[in-house]
Amino acid sequence: MAKLSKEALVKNFREKFDEKMQELGLPYNNIEIYQQAFSHSSFINDFNMARLMHNERLEFLGDAVLELTVSRYLYDQYPHLPEGNLTKMRATIVCEPSLVIFATNIDMNPLILLGNGEEKTGGRTRPALVSDAFEAFVGALYLDQGLDVVRQFAERVIFPNIEGDTLMGVVDFKTKLQEYIHQYHLGQLAYRVTKEEGPAHNKQFTSEVLLNQKAIAVGEGRTKKESEQKAAEQAYVKMTNKE
Repeated sequence: MAKLSKEALVKNFREKFDEKMQELGLPYNNIEIYQQAFSHSSFINDFNMARLMHNERLEFLGDAVLELTVSRYLYDQYPHLPEGNLTKMRATIVCEPSLVIFATNIDMNPLILLGNGEEKTGGRTRPALVSDAFEAFVGALYLDQGLDVVRQFAERVIFPNIEGDTLMGVVDFKTKLQEYIHQYHLGQLAYRVTKEEGPAHNKQFTSEVLLNQKAIAVGEGRTKKESEQKAAEQAYVKMTNKE
C-alpha cells in the first residue's frame, strides 16, 4: 500500500474531526490547533515539519486544564469530602489508564496523525500516545472555545464515568507509592530519567524512583510517564511485599 501524502492525511483528518465534533455537539473555530493536538511527533518528523508543530505543548496545557476541570467538579459534587480524598479521586480520574478509557469510549484513536513507523508498530493503540492526544485535545478545546466548553465536553465524556464503575481497577502507582511513603513518614520521593533511546516513533525511556535521593526501583516504558509508573509499581510492590 502506497504511503499517503501529508495533504491526503490532513484532508482525511479534517473530515473525520468535523464529524466527531458534530457527534459530540461541540463547536470549534480554529481547525489548525486541533490538527496540532492530534499530530504526534512521528508525523511531524515524517514530513519534515517545524519541530514544535507536534502536540506536546498542547498536551502540557491540557493536563493542567483537565486537573482544574475535574477539581472543580469534585469540589462541587462532594462538599463533605476532605482534601485528601478529593486528591485521590482526581488522581484516579486524570491518570493515563482513565484517559485512555475516555478517549476509547468516543473513538478518538482514528483521529491521531502518526508517522509511518509509529503506525506500523501499533502506536495508534499505545496507551501513552492515546492519553497524550486526549490531553492535547482538551488543551486545544480550551484555547479555541474556553473553559465552559471544556466543562461541557467533560460532562459528556468524563464525569458520567466517575459515578459508575468504569474506573474501577485503574491503578495510579505513583499516587499509591506517594501515599504509602507519606503514611509511614519514610521521606521524600523523586523520579529521574536515566536513559532515553530509540527513534522518535519508537522511543524507550528508563526511569528510577528515588527515596531520600537513593534509587529504590527502575521502570521502562515508551514515554517518560509510563516508565515512571512502572518504576513506582516496582517500588510499591517491593515495599509492601505484594505481588
